[in-house]
Amino acid sequence: MYQEPQAAAPTNQQVDKYVASKIRERRIALGFTQQMLAKRIKVTYQQAQKYERGTNRVTAGRLFEIARVLGVSISYFYEGIEQGVESDAASPKRHHMDLVRNFSRIENAKHQNALRQLCRSLAEG
Repeated sequence: MYQEPQAAAPTNQQVDKYVASKIRERRIALGFTQQMLAKRIKVTYQQAQKYERGTNRVTAGRLFEIARVLGVSISYFYEGIEQGVESDAASPKRHHMDLVRNFSRIENAKHQNALRQLCRSLAEG
C-alpha cells in the first residue's frame, strides 16, 4: 500500500528560530525597536536581540511576557508552523517587515493614506 511521504517534524532548533522570527515580525509590525521591547520585558537589549535571532531559547514564562507586551496570544508564535519550517523562517517575510517598518516612519497622514490606497489598488489587480 502506497503512503505519501510525510514532511519531517521540525527540530527543536527550527522551532526556536521560527518563534524568534515571529517575535521579530510582531515587534516590527507594532513599530517597536528592540530597545523598547527589551525595556518592556525587563531584559537587556542584547538579550532581546538573542531572542529574536533564536540564539537564546525563550522560556515559557518569558514567552508569556513577550506575548502580553506584543498584544498576542502565545499561540501566535506557533501559527503556520504546521506548514513546515524553512531553514530561515524570517526570509520570506523580510519584504513585509521592511514595508511595515518604513510605513510606520511616514509621519504625513496624507502620504500614509495614499500608500494604503495604492496597496489596496495593486492587491485588487
